[in-house]
Amino acid sequence: MKVAIAAETRSGERRVALVPNLVSRLTGAGFEVAVEPGAGAAAHHSDDDYRAAGADVTPDAVSGAAALLGVQPPTEAQVDTLADHAVVISFLPPAQELGLVTTLRDANVSAFSMELVPRTSRAQSMDALSSQALVAGYRCAIVAAERLPRFFPLLMTAAGTVAPAKVLVLGAGVAGLQAIATARRLGAVVRAYDVRAAAAEEVRSVGAEFVELELPPLEGAGGYAREMTEDRAAKQLELLAPHVAEADALITTAAVPGRRAPLLVTREMVAAMRPGSVVVDLAAEQGGNVEGAVPGEEIAVGGVRVWGGANVPSQMPAQASQLYSTNVVNLLLHMASEGKLALDLDDDIVSGCCVTHDGKVHHAPTRELLS
Repeated sequence: MKVAIAAETRSGERRVALVPNLVSRLTGAGFEVAVEPGAGAAAHHSDDDYRAAGADVTPDAVSGAAALLGVQPPTEAQVDTLADHAVVISFLPPAQELGLVTTLRDANVSAFSMELVPRTSRAQSMDALSSQALVAGYRCAIVAAERLPRFFPLLMTAAGTVAPAKVLVLGAGVAGLQAIATARRLGAVVRAYDVRAAAAEEVRSVGAEFVELELPPLEGAGGYAREMTEDRAAKQLELLAPHVAEADALITTAAVPGRRAPLLVTREMVAAMRPGSVVVDLAAEQGGNVEGAVPGEEIAVGGVRVWGGANVPSQMPAQASQLYSTNVVNLLLHMASEGKLALDLDDDIVSGCCVTHDGKVHHAPTRELLS
């Protein structure tokens, strides 16, 4: 059975769905691995690396493949060349890709979305959202340190003492906690806030101070926060304002899956920060935690630089690809037996991330959108 890895075609995507050192896990399980030329180049993996690992590097990698592994969703042209009843595993946000979902359904392709892998202990090794959030959180802290025109750490010099930078992180999920830990390692004084009750202990566990706003927590499904009312949002903005104004660097990472990112910081709050301060908004592609943030661009609000994240994990393609590849391979092997796919939709992991199967839309929310 042939497993194909195509070169990513979407602008700015530098990751690859399978790195060479994981090819042996698939060939050892009885699969043939075919890779398009140049598929791993942006992640610093050459075609020779794949050949040495046991993969076939060929322009026809996708043609007739029984499984296609990708980072971004496949193109319709790729879907057309797959074998009958093929499987596709990639990031696939169904609500934003309804046309492609219809194509996958009509082509009788079983499509699995890495965004939909359940957040359970059984599926931890397949949780690509967490692995990529880890990369993004680290990158955000580095971006903030790079753009802030002052030192992060405390420095004792003959010319005097330089106080450490003050960093505020809003959102303490996987990305937020990694941003906190990285900023701390760089020597900054870090404070953080999250609407979830469990976040306070997590923030303190990585050495930061938790900002207490005396608001009731908002717990949602799967460890995420749930949406808040307009009154609660307005009160939160008011209480966060002085903490934002005090920060030298602000990093925002809050997201609610499938919905617009919550607005945590207004343009007026940014303008109240000291000149030279930096804002890094990881959620810019989901609408932004910071008013006015633009994905993939850096803008100025008064004397403050506001950096909007766009496909941030792809900015560190080597490590992001290694982690993502592990997630994808673990999911594929979870659905396989002796070199063949055995899709068990009674399994909560398989069913949970399945978008289309057997000529139907399996994912209920997407089915409702299409109807």
